[in-house]
Amino acid sequence: MREKEFQTIKEYLCWCYSNMAMAHVALKNSHKRYETLDYMVRAKLYKGLCSGAMSISTLYDDEKYKLNNVNCCYCGCTEELTLDHLIPRASGGQDTGDNIVYACRSCNSSKNKEDLIIWFEKKNKLPPILVLRRYLKLAFGYFEEIDILELPFCDLNKYAQVFKIGLLPTRFPQPENLRL
Repeated sequence: MREKEFQTIKEYLCWCYSNMAMAHVALKNSHKRYETLDYMVRAKLYKGLCSGAMSISTLYDDEKYKLNNVNCCYCGCTEELTLDHLIPRASGGQDTGDNIVYACRSCNSSKNKEDLIIWFEKKNKLPPILVLRRYLKLAFGYFEEIDILELPFCDLNKYAQVFKIGLLPTRFPQPENLRL
């Protein structure tokens, strides 16, 4: 399968978000493999996001989920929970509730000041869908604020100091190999 090409940073972020939505729907419906409905969700969302007819959802649902599922957002553990900055403050992450997640002591100290995606790559794992989605939403808001969404995709890495957004997966494994 040929890799998707992107004209703008926004197209790339919309594609990543649409793939996360596809994976989320598949997981919520207990699909072991992606089904037609999952691909339809991705296609409709991507088209709507790129055209402006739809928008990336706010962090409100993510916050509700975080409050109702008190466990480590990285490994799922419920013991020795701490608060972690998803985007490390040392990398430019904000000291706000949107950037705070629950993490067990082990994951928090292991991740330390490392970027989420790089930390998981070193473990040869993909971050859970919901934490990856939060990361993308924070990045999208940041890029929107500094007004670079319409810049050419090839310029992405010039602006990726806070978020290692170029490392976001554009394709996901089958749902049976993912977790929320």
